[in-house]
Amino acid sequence: MRSSPLGNPPLLCSHGKPRGIYFIHLPILRAIMHLLLDFYVVCKNYQYNHVIVKGLLVRHIYNLFLYLILPFLPLRLLWKSRKNAAYRQHMLERFAFFDLPDLKDSIWLHAVSVGESISAVPLIQELIRDYPQTTIVVTTMTPTGAERIQKIFNGQVLQLYVPYDYPFAVKRFLRHINPKILILMETELWPNILYYSAESKIPIILANARLSEKSFVNYKKVHSFMLPILNCITIVAAQSKLDAERFLALGFDPKKILITGNIKFDVKVPGGLFEHSKQLRLAWGKDRPVWIAASTHKGEEEKILAAAKIVRETIPESLLILVPRHPQRFNEVFDLCCKLGFEAIRYSENQKCLASTNVILGDVMGQLLLFYAVSNIAFVGGSFVSWGGHNLLEPAVLAKPIISGQHLNAFLEISQLLIDAEALITVIDEVALAQNLVRLFQNKTLQEKLGCSALDVVEKHRGATKKILSYVKSFL
Repeated sequence: MRSSPLGNPPLLCSHGKPRGIYFIHLPILRAIMHLLLDFYVVCKNYQYNHVIVKGLLVRHIYNLFLYLILPFLPLRLLWKSRKNAAYRQHMLERFAFFDLPDLKDSIWLHAVSVGESISAVPLIQELIRDYPQTTIVVTTMTPTGAERIQKIFNGQVLQLYVPYDYPFAVKRFLRHINPKILILMETELWPNILYYSAESKIPIILANARLSEKSFVNYKKVHSFMLPILNCITIVAAQSKLDAERFLALGFDPKKILITGNIKFDVKVPGGLFEHSKQLRLAWGKDRPVWIAASTHKGEEEKILAAAKIVRETIPESLLILVPRHPQRFNEVFDLCCKLGFEAIRYSENQKCLASTNVILGDVMGQLLLFYAVSNIAFVGGSFVSWGGHNLLEPAVLAKPIISGQHLNAFLEISQLLIDAEALITVIDEVALAQNLVRLFQNKTLQEKLGCSALDVVEKHRGATKKILSYVKSFL
């Protein structure tokens, strides 16, 4: 299997001209010519098929908009590279320029960011096992998603950045990797990726498909544009009946929509995790009450640290593991802890946890399950602010009692299953969070009851990966 490409490709083409001139000038000129020709065809044939022609016209307007913003994309990547150099280092890769031999009959799976990448892990593992001689290409949009895939699979898959949705980039990417199937995780609907993949007779599976109320409303607004694009998808493997109904309302062929369940329930505990967590507990204080605030966002840490202060009034030896969602915020959150008077240390610096230490900043990627395993109680972030929450099943699979805020729009079905099983406590503010933490710390039986109920929910809903894999295999 091939590992990830080696940094940036050379900046000169074979004919000696600067690659940047080639990849911007020529595609733009070609695009303008195609737009003019297609506009002529649209005007000439409008009277024959209004729906098809309208969809064609809107798609080309979309492409024209993409080319208008093209000069600003490198600037945006450079700006974002201030906090993460990967945005700059892989800039040309986002336009499908990389030094890599052409592949043959690969399997292409796209997961936009960290959350989707984690969800895709069980499916990728099964694909590696069942198709050992096939290159599995996993694309992501964000560096954090790329880092997670690289760390988990360590060269077993080819990790690349997904090309921006320009016709020239998408077609070049498809020529390079020659996929025999495209698997899109959740709701990654890029018009040109879908259009040119379908044009190349590549089956497209929308796996673990979900459609929030907000996304559904937005897609309905551009229904005439999206319908021809959505018809490019071969199978929609929906997470739930509600998701299936929303896709159906967008105009999908009912025969293409299947309910497979949520692949997140198939999360697996890595080997050696519990042994590693025991070692950390010994180092941090075997009998200390430990809680984690995971995947936190800006505006949440202040509330969480306020709750930690309230908890320490009753349980002074309590220890908080604070894990911000985005690595670019690690320094900011550490400074906040110190500013508010906490004795904080950084996990990445291997600092000794003293009896006086009351906050450990989890400033590393890929260790969230370990931090959950070390903790007695888990608070899942993204729920004190209007983000929609994060994956509640990671602490659930470790049988941890779970607390969250009330903003759970992105995990409505999962959160309701946990609430119905009395495995999830939702709180409105930092005071309620502190009160429930103290209650759980003082009642080990209640901790175990909530944790076991959470694990039971996970076990009862496993199996989506096998269902999706059976559909994938039907096309291979």
